[in-house]
Amino acid sequence: MGFGNRLLTRMAVCVGMALALTSCRDLSPTGSGYERTGDNSVIPSNLKRVSYSDLPGWRDDDVRYALQAFRNSCKAKIQYTGRVVPDRALFEEKCKNLPAASADTATVRAWFESNFQPYQIHTDTGATRGTYTGYYSPVIPACRTKTAVCNEPLMGVPTDGRNYKGVAKKDIVEKQIGRPLYWANIVDVQNIQIQGSGNLKLEDGTDVKLNFAAVNDMPFKSIGEELRARGIRPDGGYSADAVWTYLKANPSLARDVIYKNPRYVYFYESVPPDVIGKLGTPLSKIRSVAMDTDLYTLGMPVYVSTNLSDGRKFRRLMIAQDTGSAIKGWIRADIFFGKGDEAYKYAHGQHAQGEMFILMPKVYSYVKPGR
Repeated sequence: MGFGNRLLTRMAVCVGMALALTSCRDLSPTGSGYERTGDNSVIPSNLKRVSYSDLPGWRDDDVRYALQAFRNSCKAKIQYTGRVVPDRALFEEKCKNLPAASADTATVRAWFESNFQPYQIHTDTGATRGTYTGYYSPVIPACRTKTAVCNEPLMGVPTDGRNYKGVAKKDIVEKQIGRPLYWANIVDVQNIQIQGSGNLKLEDGTDVKLNFAAVNDMPFKSIGEELRARGIRPDGGYSADAVWTYLKANPSLARDVIYKNPRYVYFYESVPPDVIGKLGTPLSKIRSVAMDTDLYTLGMPVYVSTNLSDGRKFRRLMIAQDTGSAIKGWIRADIFFGKGDEAYKYAHGQHAQGEMFILMPKVYSYVKPGR
C-alpha cells in the first residue's frame, strides 16, 4: 500500500503473538443475520454458500502448499472467537485426518473439497470485492552494540516493571524503557517496526529473527506525511524506497521525523528464525494471510482472488494466521510475501481489489438450505 497511508499492519499482533490461546468463549449472538448449528459453529449472513466451481482458478492452484500452512494451524491452540466461528469438534477432526505430506495435488484438492464447504464473503452492503494489501519481513544490517551506524536500539519488553503503555517512542528510547536486544540504523529500525518483524544480519554474519512482542498503544503517524507537511519531497516521491533513502542521507532529519511518530514496537528473538503470526505459528510465504479477528477465527482456510502489483492474477488457497491494525472488514486482507528484497518488491506495491471465500468444515449445515 502507499507509504503515506501504510499503518502498522502487524500491530494487531498486540496481544502477544497468541502463544497461549487456550480459552474458547461461548458465542451466543442475538438478533437477525446469524445461523448457529452445533456446539461451537457461528456464521453470519454475510457468507453465502457456493460450490468449488465458483472459486476462480480453484483447479489451477497447487493446494499442497496451503495444506502445509494449514498443518501449522492445526498445531496451534485455536481461539474460537469472532463472528465467523467453525464448529470446534469438526475443525479438530479435520486436523486429525490430514493428507500425508507426500500427497499429490489432486489428492489434497479432493481432501479440501470433501471436508470443507466454501462460502463467498459479502460486505454488510452486499459487495463481493474488497482490498488486498501485502506485508513482508525486512532483512537489515545490525550490531550487537551501539555504533555510529547502528544508532538505534531494537528493544524487548521491559522486565523491570516500568510502564510503557501510553509512553511516546522518543521517551521510551531516550529513557531506555526496555532491554536493548540489538542495534541498527534508525531508519531500518523504523521499517521493521512498521512491518512488525524483521531479520537481522549481524557483523559476524549471524542471522537473527525478531518478532513482534508488544506495542506502546500510541497512535501511528505516517513518516511520509510528516515530510509532506514540512514541504519536503524526496526524489521519487513518497514511496517507501524514496522516503527511506532520503532519511538515510539526512540522519538528523531522520531522527526528528521518526520521533514524531509516537508508536513504539517491542520485539523478541525467535528461535528457530521463523516469522510468527498472531496465531503463534510460522507464517508461510504467499500462503498466510492476515484478517480481521473481530470477524474471523484464525486458522481457517481462505480462498483469495485478486491481482498482484504487476497485474498478474493471484488466486490461491491461503490460511488466516495473522492480523493487523489496518486489517478491518469482511473483505480485507494482508498477504504475507515472505522476507527480504524479493518479498518487498511485491509487498510494498500490493493494493488491489478482489473476492474472498472462506472454507468452513463440513458436516453441519452452517446456512439453512435455500437461503
